[in-house]
Amino acid sequence: MDKVKILLVDDHALFREGLSRLLEVQPDLEMVASCATSEEAAAVLRDKPIDLVLLDYDLGKERGFEFITQSRKTGFKGRFLIVTAGMSDAESVQALDMGVGGIFPKHSSPGVLTEAIRKVMTGETWLDQDSIRALVEATKHPGRAAQVKAFTEREKQVLQGVFEGLTNKEIGARLAISESSVKAGLQQLFHKTGVRTRSQLVRIALEERQAGRR
Repeated sequence: MDKVKILLVDDHALFREGLSRLLEVQPDLEMVASCATSEEAAAVLRDKPIDLVLLDYDLGKERGFEFITQSRKTGFKGRFLIVTAGMSDAESVQALDMGVGGIFPKHSSPGVLTEAIRKVMTGETWLDQDSIRALVEATKHPGRAAQVKAFTEREKQVLQGVFEGLTNKEIGARLAISESSVKAGLQQLFHKTGVRTRSQLVRIALEERQAGRR
């Protein structure tokens, strides 16, 4: 299998060096480049194929969101995994609404990062407990769940699997249905909710859960 080609964008040199050493020994991951600024990173995206950007949210004078927006405008189709020392609840919600694959706290074990990368590259969402808390806080206000069409029981079950971070195959095994049936259920959820990514569906799952408790 081809290795996942990674671009690291972080303004702390020691963090970049440590992370590069961690990833270079992984058989399925390849650190293509590491950059301190979004300008340097943009040049890499123009010149080299990248599957995943590990992006520090706080780049000193810049914010990672600006780089995400510009990268999408220039045609980058890969995935983003935010790596951060801290984000507000509103910023965490905004990141997921922008379609990032997940939020990884810098205080977490470096070894867990490889698990997060692999999960994001399969189309899943990586969230730590702080990020989930931010989403829960967001659901305390009127949200999308009250506006969407009614979910079927099967769609609710698929949505629960997405919330728990299960793969399509794992959701299918739990529900005793085929993986293609899970994908069909996801497409229905995307259509009904008006979102485009699994990370946004995680937020919908939280809203649905909160609505069910009221």
